[in-house]
Amino acid sequence: MSSKPFRHYSLADRLLGHVDQALNNIFCRQQSQRDYPANHLDSDTLSAEEKKLAAGLMRVNHAGEMAAQALYHGQSITARDQSIRDELRGASIEEADHLNWCRRRLDELDAQPSKLDPFWYAGSFVIGITAGIAGDRWNLGFLAETEHQVVRHLEHHLKRLPQEDKRSRAIVTQMREDELGHATLAEDLGAATLPKPIHTLMGLSSKVMTTIAERI
Repeated sequence: MSSKPFRHYSLADRLLGHVDQALNNIFCRQQSQRDYPANHLDSDTLSAEEKKLAAGLMRVNHAGEMAAQALYHGQSITARDQSIRDELRGASIEEADHLNWCRRRLDELDAQPSKLDPFWYAGSFVIGITAGIAGDRWNLGFLAETEHQVVRHLEHHLKRLPQEDKRSRAIVTQMREDELGHATLAEDLGAATLPKPIHTLMGLSSKVMTTIAERI
């Protein structure tokens, strides 16, 4: 394989690379770049009901991170500015950590990811490509709004998670911090403000995904 930098690959090369990355994200367990946030915490002492609730919420978070990976990958393919493309790829590394942390937590809770993960990935990948085609400012605006909605979603999960579930709480807290940083980064890079109807549509789509993923 050529050793030339990723930025010099053709669009077809990058697309094939993203297909490979998609298959790995959906079907393979990956190593995280950062430490697992729950490493320093004791094992769980959750009731069966608390465990079920935590598993449902972490399944939603895993599905959300699956979608986030696809979104970043799609956006990076069609982003025009190389520096923005590089920033998107950097942020996707943190999103990959989130994906792996959620999967590990699901393992600890004896639970499985959403059976619809390939669907969440495919849909978000198409949305990411479309956002990138609209132009870099709109691409970044879509990213910023997505991350702000994710932050609100994670804050809601922190309220719903059992108080004794310190391991899930540690993961979600770190994810919230990272997502807020991604939103700020997009805004600093010149994100456009999205029209209100798009905000509403994004919120409805997120609601559908989270409702379904918690159960399936």
